Amino acid sequence: MNFKEHIGKYIKVEISGKKILSGMLIDIGSDLWVVFDGYDYLYIPSTNIQNWEFLNEDEIDEIYVSTEPSPIYNHKEEISLRKTLTSAKGIFTEIYVTGNKALHGYIISIMNNYFVFYSPIYKTMFISLNHLKWLIPYSENQRPYGLSNANFPVNPSNISFSRSFEVQIEKLVGELIVFNMGESDHVIGKVDGIKDNFVEIIRAKEEPIYLHLQHIKTVHMTK
Repeated sequence: MNFKEHIGKYIKVEISGKKILSGMLIDIGSDLWVVFDGYDYLYIPSTNIQNWEFLNEDEIDEIYVSTEPSPIYNHKEEISLRKTLTSAKGIFTEIYVTGNKALHGYIISIMNNYFVFYSPIYKTMFISLNHLKWLIPYSENQRPYGLSNANFPVNPSNISFSRSFEVQIEKLVGELIVFNMGESDHVIGKVDGIKDNFVEIIRAKEEPIYLHLQHIKTVHMTK
């Protein structure tokens, strides 16, 4: 089935984590879908699409489709996740990864299986590509939290970035780390080591817990 024949139709998409997104299907690439919800262009990695269906006529709100493309959308090229992330570098962006919190900031660098993101709230973060649910570029004049450009340093971290997510986490041994945006106490503590795809975390009362690398979505340091 050629899903591109449905471009221009209204759809409902269920994303991993039981999130529902609705809007007009704008384009489909090799690993990325673009949906316009009437306000924003949502770039959705196809690996996180659980299912999708057409909206019934009575479910379709009046969605005004702007004639202006989103800041990183190029109709002349085949879209892909990596191309989109590369084009989004330096653009203020909303991303959704886990929990009930979106992240706001900008992409610093794209590595093999993760990207580096700067948030004025969480500072430098490492985001697994496998767990990115969607990305929304800001309009040109928007700023996260109404902050000025001075709050967004060009080089916000003196950390060197490894090519892979796993090696990057290995470099954080001995550091106090928050995994998965602190969604539970089990993912906050000192990284003590990595073995057989499990990260050993020492929690506040010195109890160890072991977190599988495949279930790590975001990483940020406490300093």
